Amino acid sequence: MQEKGDESDVIIGLEVHVQLNKLKTKMFCSCSTDYHGDEPNTHVCPVCLGMPGAMPVLNREAVKAGIKVALALHADVQNFTIFDRKNYFYPDLPKGFQISQYDNPLAWGGYVTIETENGEKNIKLKRIHMEEDPGKLSYKGSITTASYCLIDYNRSGMPLLEIVTEPVMHSPREARLFLNKLRVILEYLDVFDGSLEGAMRVDANISIKGGGRVEIKNISSFKGVEKALSYEITRQRNLIRMGRAVKRETRHFDEANNITVSLRGKEEEQDYRYFPEPDLVPVYTEEMIEEVRQSLPEMPEEKRVRFRKQYGLSDDFAKVLVLDIKMANYFEEVAREVNPKLAASWIVDVLRGELNYRGWNFRLAYDKMEPDEMVRLLKHFEKGEITEKGVVEVIRTKLDEGGKVEDIIRRKGLFAISRDEVERICREVISANRKAVEDYYAGKKQALNYLVGQVMKKTRGRADPGETAKIIRSLLDSA
Repeated sequence: MQEKGDESDVIIGLEVHVQLNKLKTKMFCSCSTDYHGDEPNTHVCPVCLGMPGAMPVLNREAVKAGIKVALALHADVQNFTIFDRKNYFYPDLPKGFQISQYDNPLAWGGYVTIETENGEKNIKLKRIHMEEDPGKLSYKGSITTASYCLIDYNRSGMPLLEIVTEPVMHSPREARLFLNKLRVILEYLDVFDGSLEGAMRVDANISIKGGGRVEIKNISSFKGVEKALSYEITRQRNLIRMGRAVKRETRHFDEANNITVSLRGKEEEQDYRYFPEPDLVPVYTEEMIEEVRQSLPEMPEEKRVRFRKQYGLSDDFAKVLVLDIKMANYFEEVAREVNPKLAASWIVDVLRGELNYRGWNFRLAYDKMEPDEMVRLLKHFEKGEITEKGVVEVIRTKLDEGGKVEDIIRRKGLFAISRDEVERICREVISANRKAVEDYYAGKKQALNYLVGQVMKKTRGRADPGETAKIIRSLLDSA
């Protein structure tokens, strides 16, 4: 009998569609890729609108960007690749076919390593191929209730990379971990901006052993993938419990209601009637492969090893810092001026946490808490001029209100007071709280915490709590 929480019979494979949106022009025409936020259907031309007689011209930079991704994912990039016509009718596909790749894709194989509860796991890739993006369908409300939809062709013809995994994942969490890691790699390669709408979309294939394979189309967020897969596991298990067959079909994830809804029967590859695109010549990539290989940047795992060796960081800190190229670069800017271990601790544990709390990504750290401002703040801390509590207060104020570090410290009275002054205040607190002193001598640990709190109150948090506790303990033990 299936144990609760056991997903060993769940089989998941993903088809990830990645926009190469750092390129200036589309896949087969000169239309700008910078369409986000613009009026619908303003970044279009006869080619990406599929007008009769319009001829595609391959964007060489898109091929090089695809090769860069394939090499970073340890895939076997092919020296010879061709484009095919994938024939199907859908309103967002103006030509009635999509220029894609089939028998001769850009690359075969590869893998992405993820960190699971049971250690590292390689998610094997089946293939990586290039294609053009369709347009965007916009529904008024939910797809299940909308009476009509609108089409924006600004996205049509965008350079798209499809990364297809083997069916080796067994839980929605593994799928999300894979997508998170893939996004990190893509942003290191600087071919992709994940903050843009539609930058990464996922088709998820899922089945329970013995049941039919269900494809969930066009999931637009990582959380959406996890929710859609979780819902689908429950739906399929319920069908099996009722003795009903899980049929092969294509479903849509309704994000408004967190459910999947049936769209149509599952297509087979032969339904698309692939054949070579007659308007594009074969592509020979050998020279491009070597050119791109020389330009590959330092990847997350390489940076993680270097951070441990160069800066003496623990693996835990190094692992977190390299999760975001912006955070890794920010750390290195700060670590040039202050103790690297101190910098890593404050960036990972505090700054990152405060950004996450506000729902911001780390890019905003450069605008809200500039690296040079973080350096000045940590130098004050290293010199004992501000307490840990004070540093946290400055970071929060800087993120919410802006301003210069020194101005915030002065305005809020956060500069630490001298040890002599702290000791004087400790003596006053001890004299004024005889009951707490008696409790301390009676072995009640909370008495010391109470006395420290009184000192912190008098100093408005400018005394270091740890140092204050040592002073009070010393005064009481020597009395």
